[in-house]
Amino acid sequence: MSRALVAVAVVAVIVIAVLSGRAWYASPPAASGTAAAPEEPPGGERVSLRFYKAPTPVPDLTIDTLDGRRITASDLAGKVTLINFWATWCGPCRAEIPDLIALQERYRDHLQIIGISEDEESADAVRAFAAEHEINYPIAMSSDAIRRVFPGVVALPTSFVLDRQGRVAQKHIGLLDRTTTEHETRALAGLPTRASIELVDPDQPVGLANAAQAKEIPGVDLRALSPAKRVETLQRLNAEPCTCGCGLTVAKCRIDDPACGVSLPLARRIAREMGAGDAPVSQP
Repeated sequence: MSRALVAVAVVAVIVIAVLSGRAWYASPPAASGTAAAPEEPPGGERVSLRFYKAPTPVPDLTIDTLDGRRITASDLAGKVTLINFWATWCGPCRAEIPDLIALQERYRDHLQIIGISEDEESADAVRAFAAEHEINYPIAMSSDAIRRVFPGVVALPTSFVLDRQGRVAQKHIGLLDRTTTEHETRALAGLPTRASIELVDPDQPVGLANAAQAKEIPGVDLRALSPAKRVETLQRLNAEPCTCGCGLTVAKCRIDDPACGVSLPLARRIAREMGAGDAPVSQP
């Protein structure tokens, strides 16, 4: 075989390997007969997306929504799904709701958003909030069963992006970027998109990017507080600056650097002050 043919064969093997490594997200276009796909959003710079190299299937899932529906994994098959953990007290969560409403409306034939409320108050309060803000996607209260399926929610909002086969393709901590979320939806739904795709390993560091609000503070146990006091304490921890020189809030410093010897006593002092005589809130 000539050197030229060998070179062509090598290039072909490389191309096949690259394409096969990306095949999981290159979903086929929607079947004919479905509603017309929304046009790609206008303009701007080329969007870069990151999806996991080896998306993990979601275990059997049952979600009971606040409007009385029961959603199972089979109900979500064939659509991109965004599982959005949020709370009514979380500022960044509230800020992204209008974008989620718009995306759900625009991509209703291709995308299903499900909000999982981490509120500790009654379901009625969350239901009233959803009605007031005209949320057009189902909302459910968080539960141990849901947390087992979607572990590692230490900050709000946290969103899991599932492909049409029900696999976790990406996880976002913090305020979602609408443009990125829209192109993720289009790419995973098999719709035209100008986005470039990079396959990555799941992120290891947690961090509190994009204005995320911590709901768990390393080294501090808030379970002794009443739900209302817990919310107030979390809001204070997510707002007050740490004095170690990091330039972060106490909550973010605890998440980013659990070994910090300054943020831990600060966090525990705030928790004691907010406890108003509750049981000790420190943990080893």
